[in-house]
Amino acid sequence: MTSALDRVEALLDPGRLGREPDRSLGYLDVLAPDSARPTGLSNALMHNPALAAVYEKAWRPAFTRLFSLGGSGTLSRTDVLLDELTGRGGQKLLDVACGPGLYTKPLARKLSGEGVVVGLDVSEAMLQRAVRDNADDRVAYVRGSALDVPFPDDTFDTVVCLAALYLIPAPRLAVREICRVAKPGGRVALFTSLQTPLTSVLGSSTAERVSGFRWFGKDEITGWLREYGLVDVQQTVSGQGQFVTARKSR
Repeated sequence: MTSALDRVEALLDPGRLGREPDRSLGYLDVLAPDSARPTGLSNALMHNPALAAVYEKAWRPAFTRLFSLGGSGTLSRTDVLLDELTGRGGQKLLDVACGPGLYTKPLARKLSGEGVVVGLDVSEAMLQRAVRDNADDRVAYVRGSALDVPFPDDTFDTVVCLAALYLIPAPRLAVREICRVAKPGGRVALFTSLQTPLTSVLGSSTAERVSGFRWFGKDEITGWLREYGLVDVQQTVSGQGQFVTARKSR
């Protein structure tokens, strides 16, 4: 069987690449130089090697607990969702804004044959950590933009973006790209922030511009998904966060 990197490189859309794929660091880098500079303080942190080093064991669990005001509900729901989304057989899955790959690798545990999970991120620091800590025979990482996903339409059986959309500039465009690359009948799953009375105090437009962190309205994400042709849209609220799942119409 060909390697995961080889299988994923064969899936790339040549018209969407900023450069010839470079795999010298263990992942496929398809971004043009200087094409993904950090925006806002929160986004800049994700490019920091020091944060990448502690993200999986310290930062992510603590940050996710904030959505449940210190409780464990968000983490528990994330675990349930990952189990539901885990790929089977020869399926192809995409983890958008994968960071160090802590969700990417578990999604591959039940794959077989030509099945593969792709972790996509713009951060070199995060991807280097992903290759080091969350490698797998059925996982390949790609340095690319969530705003121009480097794959053709209708490529993936499942596309996820977990705990990242609130840091992506132009998140509506990222959601459109997520929907574009999902296959007809394929699944989409998002976990992101939710504006509540508490977050309204924190989430002024000035604060969002400075921090790069965005709180989404209750009907914002679900509305985008329906606009881009998804059906069976379901939303589960967890404190200051929301889990949203949907399918692409056939």
